[in-house]
Amino acid sequence: MRVLVTGHLGYIGSVLAPMLLDLGHEVVGLDSGLFDGCDFGSFSEVPGLRLDLRDVEVEHLMGFDAVMHLAALSNDPLGNLDASLTYDINHLASVRLARLAKQAGVKRFIFSSSCSLYGAAGDTFLNETAGFNPVTAYGESKVLVERDVRPLADPEFSPTFLRNATAYGVSPRLRGDLVVNNLVGYAHTTGEVLIKSDGTPWRPLVHLRDIAAAFIAVLHAPRDLVHNQSFNVGSTLENYRISEVADIVREVVPGSRIIYAADGGPDLRCYRVDCGKIGRLLPEFKPRWTVRQGVEELYAAYKANGLTVDDLEGSRYIRLARIRELAADARIDASLRFRETAPAVLA
Repeated sequence: MRVLVTGHLGYIGSVLAPMLLDLGHEVVGLDSGLFDGCDFGSFSEVPGLRLDLRDVEVEHLMGFDAVMHLAALSNDPLGNLDASLTYDINHLASVRLARLAKQAGVKRFIFSSSCSLYGAAGDTFLNETAGFNPVTAYGESKVLVERDVRPLADPEFSPTFLRNATAYGVSPRLRGDLVVNNLVGYAHTTGEVLIKSDGTPWRPLVHLRDIAAAFIAVLHAPRDLVHNQSFNVGSTLENYRISEVADIVREVVPGSRIIYAADGGPDLRCYRVDCGKIGRLLPEFKPRWTVRQGVEELYAAYKANGLTVDDLEGSRYIRLARIRELAADARIDASLRFRETAPAVLA
């Protein structure tokens, strides 16, 4: 199949796109390049367009069998920077992309949603029929995209919504602002497993390679199994309290000890999810990673790459810090668009 991957230079996209190529698919990426140079290891070469999601036109989407839409402002601190930008990019531009894809004759539209749309939900396991209670602009944007793209479904256009659990794991575009990656990073660089909340919130956790595998399983699945469906992506067994993750990190990273941030308190984001549906309907999807395996992978990679605490806290691996750096250098404007014209094609 010919597949367009938006955000192909991001945390998940930089892993997903090469996996698709290895399976024989023709892949084209689309990325604005906000995080160029924020590398952790080497990249696989994937042809792509350097284009802001908000500037996509129908001609960019012609000839594709599927669009895998990952591009977004990717976490809650970025949403807090300017919530209107999160809605502009994550919601409005995503719905516009789906409409243009339908107009261009794209058959499959696979959207990277998030379990964060469940928000403040407590201890009960939630399946895909559960109500939404997002507590951030990021989570709310995912609710709105699902709401507005779902009515576009028809016999010629088939959307699917993948509600990913909280991601972790090694990527060429590492994120240090994800909870597992962050806990391992602090343990390795400072000896302290730094918990920034009271440790009680529940989170479903999933390795980014398992997320990529879910996208591929949907792409390969018979249309009637995934048409206009939402799926929680992960494993039901991989729901943890943050304090439990910290215990795993302490056990894996020699000499580390758990501490709680002085200003840490309860986190409203608390949810456990049931991932049984994706396993029942898509037998190709078999999650292969546990949090412990991911912690071991991250620790080994951090050691091998000489990660320092300055790296962990700096603009290379913290998305909000990178945006602030680009703005301070006047390389982007208030709408997060580059001030200079960039090349149309990415290597």
